[in-house]
Amino acid sequence: MRIVFEQEYLSGLYNDGTGDKKHRYQPDVVKKYRKVVNILKQAKTVEDLFPFNSLNYEKLSGDKAGIDSVRINDKYRLEFKTKILVAEIVVTVCHLLELSNHYQ
Repeated sequence: MRIVFEQEYLSGLYNDGTGDKKHRYQPDVVKKYRKVVNILKQAKTVEDLFPFNSLNYEKLSGDKAGIDSVRINDKYRLEFKTKILVAEIVVTVCHLLELSNHYQ
């Protein structure tokens, strides 16, 4: 998938491990976040994520309908939207939306 960072702090966390003042995370959360983003980059479609049981891939419902999520750890999840572009080659674009505390 092609990754698009919708929020600047998500890009900063992935590229250099730093967020902004509001979005600061423990080093282990950042390390796992980078690992999950790399898995998303390697996947060609959402279905390629299904074998990774630790990701707990799910489509969200309710006020977050249309958004998918994968787990970073027991506390945090990464929310994203996918869009399929059809040209000569089908490309799935993964728009990363938010790294959130799952239980807040």
